[in-house]
Amino acid sequence: MEALIQTVAIAALPVVLAITLHEAAHGYAARHFGDPTAWQQGRITANPLKHIDLVGTVIVPIVILLLSTGGILFGWAKPVPVDFSRLRRPKSDMLWVAAAGPGANLAMLLFWAGMMKLAWLLPLNVFSLPMARMAEVGMSVNIALMVLNLFPLPPLDGGRIVVSLLPPDAAWRFAQIERFGFPILLLLLFSGVLGLLLTPVMQLVGGMIEFLFQFPF
Repeated sequence: MEALIQTVAIAALPVVLAITLHEAAHGYAARHFGDPTAWQQGRITANPLKHIDLVGTVIVPIVILLLSTGGILFGWAKPVPVDFSRLRRPKSDMLWVAAAGPGANLAMLLFWAGMMKLAWLLPLNVFSLPMARMAEVGMSVNIALMVLNLFPLPPLDGGRIVVSLLPPDAAWRFAQIERFGFPILLLLLFSGVLGLLLTPVMQLVGGMIEFLFQFPF
């Protein structure tokens, strides 16, 4: 029980920040490009209670953990409301609104990598190991969220980015996949295909971060 409490204490901050700032970034970008919907609803905030989805944040992760005997963790936060019709240039601005979430995860990845580097450089003390473990969790969760959300499947951010880049007719046709997006995603997840596709990308990103920050491992 004590080990579980320590794990939760170390992982809570980076996980909560990774999820909440990802969603808040979408809202901030939408407001910047002309849609104040998320701001008016108080969703541009790091308060996790504003982003919790009962099904996606609580029920689905618990059910999947039980069904997979702890081997898989999957879920989502409450999507930030974006009225794309209120954006100044809806189709092109959609790209930046969608990219803002993974961009926030990239910024947090670099922050936690910096914290990991600091933990290695500072003289050994009582905070060094907890800081390193927290940074490791922060790096892992932000790599996973960034790469997953850039997967080109609506309604994931990568799917919306593809929609914004395609010609209008092709964009409309591709956007129709969104209604089937989550069932497709769950199928890919449980079949193992999603892991086969995303794991090499996550390893590549992790390797680039290790090289950039010159970690001694």
